[in-house]
Amino acid sequence: MRFVLASASPARLQTLRNAGVEPEVIVSDVDEDSVTAASTIELVQALALAKAVGVASGIASGALVLGCDSLLEFRGQSLGKPVDAEDAIQRWKLIRGRSGILHTGHALLSMRDGTDFPESLLRVASTEVRFGYPSDDEIAAYVATGEPLKVAGAFTIDGLGGWFVERILGDHHNVVGLSLPLLRTMILDLGYQLSDLPRRDPGA
Repeated sequence: MRFVLASASPARLQTLRNAGVEPEVIVSDVDEDSVTAASTIELVQALALAKAVGVASGIASGALVLGCDSLLEFRGQSLGKPVDAEDAIQRWKLIRGRSGILHTGHALLSMRDGTDFPESLLRVASTEVRFGYPSDDEIAAYVATGEPLKVAGAFTIDGLGGWFVERILGDHHNVVGLSLPLLRTMILDLGYQLSDLPRRDPGA
């Protein structure tokens, strides 16, 4: 069975590979700025679904398609990727020493053989993130690496940003961009088993 990851995120791909799965990557062409919603949770759901549907529309059958999107909710704001370096610096000065909620929408579409319409599940995983208090110089040096410009919330937990994350409450995989426990439940709820997914070659 084909398992398609509708995401350009190298962190999501690596999370699946570390879990023994080798997905096929097809990046959606969804205009994320055109998608709006009333709350951060609703927005990550809408974006995840749009990505999954966009990719699934080009697949005939016999596949599971996973779309994901992550945003940091902080003081009622939905924070995605920073616009530029200055935006990333200002954001870090705002969030340091404080906590936010990292929400990841998961949309899983089952393109079964012999059916005209896919079955779908749409769920969200949420993890509280407590940030440390990096100095202005540390923030500038971190932003200069370019890493914060590529990720939702302007931070990572599995990269250079890990120095500045004091603790989390919830699934740490979710902070990377994909909740493995939630995805497992979704796969089972659609009538599949983890063993149905394409396995990663241990020697790869």
